[in-house]
Amino acid sequence: MATVAVHSTHKYQQAIHARHHQLSADESAALGGDDQGPNPYELLLSGLGACTSITLRMYAERKGWSLGEIHVDLRFYRDEEGGEHIERTLHCSGELEVAQQERLLEIAARTPVTRTLLQGTAVATQWK
Repeated sequence: MATVAVHSTHKYQQAIHARHHQLSADESAALGGDDQGPNPYELLLSGLGACTSITLRMYAERKGWSLGEIHVDLRFYRDEEGGEHIERTLHCSGELEVAQQERLLEIAARTPVTRTLLQGTAVATQWK
């Protein structure tokens, strides 16, 4: 479904290659990086937000609903006990009935990336 390659040659800067796209990642100056791109958690939230927006748009198109512009705001944080949480807030410029908003919240809760995060995904790591 997805393959990326990440290459690092300087400090915490990362060159990310996904198909024919090039992205970058880095840590903030406060964490010793050069702030040349989003940090890894920001990229994680970006993937979740993009998946949410795309899925909602696809669903709305099938239903004939006009969402207008879609905005997905996300925040990752740790609570006092160390539990990790993501808050996701949806906005759209189109006029929606309450029932449509509720249905879109249900759809957002079941996007592919949301499901991957909620179920936990095994990560196998090896040296080559």
